[in-house]
Amino acid sequence: MGQFSGRRTFLAGAGAGAAAAAAGLPVARPAVAATGGTEVSGAPTVAVLGGGVAGLTAAHELAERGFRVTVYERRALGGKARSMDVPDSARGGRRPLPAEHGFRFIPGIYHNLPDTMRRIPFPGNPNGVWDNLVAPPEMALARTGREDLRAPLPWPGHRGAQLTLDEIRRALTALLDTVTAIPAYEVAYFVNRLVVFLTSCAERRNDTWEARPWWEFTGAARMSQDYQRILAVGVTRNIVATKAEEASTRTVASLLEAFLFNALGRGADGPLDRILDAPTNEAWIDPWTAHLTSLGVEFRIGWTVREVAYGDGRVTAALIEDPQGVRQRVTADHYISAMPVEHARRTWGPALRAADPQLARCDALRTDWMTGIQFYLTESAPLLHGHLNLIDSPWSLTAIQQAEHWPDRDFAADYGDGTAVNCLSVDISEWDRPGILYGRTAKQCTRDQVAREVWAQLKAALNDTGRTVLKDSALHSWYLDPGVSGLGTPNPVNDDELLIHPVGTFHRRPSARTRVPNFYLAGDYVAVDIDLATMEGANASARQAVNALLDRTGSTAPRCTVTPLFEAPELAPLRRHDLTRYRLGLPNLFDLG
Repeated sequence: MGQFSGRRTFLAGAGAGAAAAAAGLPVARPAVAATGGTEVSGAPTVAVLGGGVAGLTAAHELAERGFRVTVYERRALGGKARSMDVPDSARGGRRPLPAEHGFRFIPGIYHNLPDTMRRIPFPGNPNGVWDNLVAPPEMALARTGREDLRAPLPWPGHRGAQLTLDEIRRALTALLDTVTAIPAYEVAYFVNRLVVFLTSCAERRNDTWEARPWWEFTGAARMSQDYQRILAVGVTRNIVATKAEEASTRTVASLLEAFLFNALGRGADGPLDRILDAPTNEAWIDPWTAHLTSLGVEFRIGWTVREVAYGDGRVTAALIEDPQGVRQRVTADHYISAMPVEHARRTWGPALRAADPQLARCDALRTDWMTGIQFYLTESAPLLHGHLNLIDSPWSLTAIQQAEHWPDRDFAADYGDGTAVNCLSVDISEWDRPGILYGRTAKQCTRDQVAREVWAQLKAALNDTGRTVLKDSALHSWYLDPGVSGLGTPNPVNDDELLIHPVGTFHRRPSARTRVPNFYLAGDYVAVDIDLATMEGANASARQAVNALLDRTGSTAPRCTVTPLFEAPELAPLRRHDLTRYRLGLPNLFDLG
């Protein structure tokens, strides 16, 4: 795209440089970048603070519009979405074993992130990185002491998993067991609650249902244990990573609504469940950063943002430590804070917070632990072809065996020492409940004890009905996210916590546009249409931040598209009717209490 002009903050930059010189600090400015091979030295400069999905998205959109962009990232590009190498695991010319903060899950309800993926070139793919998405044909609710509930994920052109006679028998047993375990009146009640939400107007959702915990909305306290585990807890703790007792009904039910329409093929970008066909960096992050580099984006890895300096009504600099620990004042025309909220809010000083009260409200946003561990196997386990939700596990585990979804990878030939043939990637969502092996919470366990405990909970859920699915003899090694430290001590730390959604969170989330004329916010905590801490939310928020910047500069460049979640037009009349009832102080038409 062509160049365009924007207001440049020469005075602010000069002031920052003078202050830096007076303090004896070096001043760093984003380097001149090139777009399409043409120097754009007169284009506005943007410092993107954070190189996760939000930061890379912002850099992508800005670079396409001719801005000079520099991304500052303290650790590694991709943030929580990246994959990483297991140290000292490579042998015989192979690559290191692939690890990750948590397995990727890119459902069909996402639209903004897939749009970006289509614009990232990948050799042999007409639709870029997006063509690296594959759809598992099934998923399962793994019950401890009972047959697992196995569910196909139908989609046009989707081939179902091949089943043996024994697997069919087990699937039917699990289905009947679940159907008979939850009384019919409880099922009817739950369906009614979903109907109430589906027909609720936006005002009722944002007010009444945002203030109502999901546990209370679903009447879980007076229902059976199976109702609680599957319908109340299973979704919130395992997928949304928040507790049903405190999670906002608006957040949980909005997610269920989106998945429901996705399953029906309405307004979806693709199948309900999609993952990448290779380790995340190989399939997505590395091609992305290479493409951004070709657009002229500069990357500063190992640079840690300490403070966003404010003065004279605008941001004057970002105080950043370089890889050698030297603090520098980085100046630019515009600044996009694209760090996770728990890191970003530490960089907002009193003056900046006073300039925009929404920054202070972010202190009330809460984060929790949701962290991955990988088990490398010398023989693949006979698991289903998709995600497992171990809803009875004390630590709320979810898992997927990955290598079978990587068709162009020979795991043993490509990674590690040649003896590991698969990777069972597990997410731990509950870190504050005692386990079954040591009777301790995950935070109270050492790293080795966490691995042993997770393995024990996996076996309890999967080896419980006459089959040995996981064998100790097949366990090659394990790797726990290095962002977690201090386990087993009084002060455990997680560098990569996840935003959770207790009641009231919706009203505390900030907008991408701030009151400071050259400062913008991007991240999964920023208010976007998908009310959930997701890669989609991070992507959409970055698009909104770029649009706000374009508006402020008076740019004529096209605005970023921001696609909202699908809303069924058939329900619009019922929602309009509910708006009238809401304004009259009446409950939803279908709300039976």
